[in-house]
Amino acid sequence: MAGTECEQWQICSFGEVSPLVYSVLKSELLQDPAFEFTDDSRQWVERMLDYNVPGGKLNRGLSVIDSYQILKEGKELTEDEIFLASTLGWCIEWLQAYFLVLDDIMDNSHTRRGQPCWFRLPKVGMIAVNDGVVLRNHIPRILKNHFRGKPYYVDLLDLFNEVEFQTASGQMIDLITTLEGEKDLSKYSLPLHRRIVQYKTAYYSFYLPVACALVMSGENLDNHIDVKNILVEMGTYFQVQDDYLDCFGEPEKIGKIGTDIEDFKCSWLVVKALERCNEEQKKVLHEHYGKADPADVAKVKALYNDIDLQGVFAEYESKSYEKLTTSIEAHPSKAVQAVLKSFLGKIYKRQK
Repeated sequence: MAGTECEQWQICSFGEVSPLVYSVLKSELLQDPAFEFTDDSRQWVERMLDYNVPGGKLNRGLSVIDSYQILKEGKELTEDEIFLASTLGWCIEWLQAYFLVLDDIMDNSHTRRGQPCWFRLPKVGMIAVNDGVVLRNHIPRILKNHFRGKPYYVDLLDLFNEVEFQTASGQMIDLITTLEGEKDLSKYSLPLHRRIVQYKTAYYSFYLPVACALVMSGENLDNHIDVKNILVEMGTYFQVQDDYLDCFGEPEKIGKIGTDIEDFKCSWLVVKALERCNEEQKKVLHEHYGKADPADVAKVKALYNDIDLQGVFAEYESKSYEKLTTSIEAHPSKAVQAVLKSFLGKIYKRQK
C-alpha cells in the first residue's frame, strides 16, 4: 500500500512529492476494481481530473502537510507519513474541484483559474454535473485505499462528510439570498454575511486541513473545539479580506477583476455600507448596487469612498488580528499554537 508506493521516489521536499502523489492516486482511481472502465471512460476521467484537480494554488492541500509537520514538533517525517499527509491534502483538493465544477455551473461562470470552466468545453456541457458527483465519490475511494487500516479511518470519513454538508449548506444560503429577480438589499446583514462565510468557506478552507493533520496525529477532534472556533474566525477574516480586495485590490495583484458589486453579492463592504449610510446614501446604494453598467459600479465605489470603508476595513483587520492572536496564545499546546500562527501569518495583510 502507501508505504511501498512512496518508496518509489526520493523525497526531497513536500512541493516535489505532491505531484507524484497525485499521479499515484489518479492511477489507482483509473484502475478502480469497483468499475469496469472502457478506454473512452478512462480517458474521460483522466482528462477531467487533470483539468479540474491540480490547477489551483493547492494552499488547502499543502496546509495539511505543513500542519502535520508542525504538530510533530521538529521530528522528521517518515516517507509513509509524508505520503499519507499528502494524500489527505489531495482529498481536500478533490473536494475543492467538486465544489468548483458545480459552482461554475450554478453561477454560469466563463473562466476558472485562467481557462474556460469545465462545463464550457466542447462535448462536456452538463456532463459536468455527473463529473462533479464522480469527483466527490473519489474521496472515499482514496480514503479506503490508504486509511482503511488506520484507527482514525472512520473519523476521517465523518470529517469529510460533515464539512461537505456544511459547505453545501453555506452555498444554499448564498444562492437563495441572491435569487435573480428578487434583489433586496434589506435582507443583507452582518449575521447573514457571517453565516454564509462560515459555512461556505471557513470550514473546508481553514478548519479541514488542520483537522486532517490533528486526526492523523491521533487527536480527538472533540477535544479541539477551540481550534475549530479560531479557524472559523480566521476563515471569516480571510473572506472579509477577499470582499475588500474584490473592490479595492489591484487586478494585476489579485489575478482577477472583482465583480461583487455587479453580482449583487452579500459582501462585507455592502453590509458595512448599509450600517453607515444616511438615508440619501442608502437610496444611491439601492439604486445602483447589483447593476453591471460601469457607471453604476462607479457610483457604488464612490459611495464606499465617501463613507471611508477602507478605513473601516483597516480597523477591522487590526482588531481581528489582535483577537485571533490572543485566542491562539491562550491555547495550552505550543504545537497547536504554532500551526494556528502559521495560518494567520500567511493571510494577515495579504494583497492577493
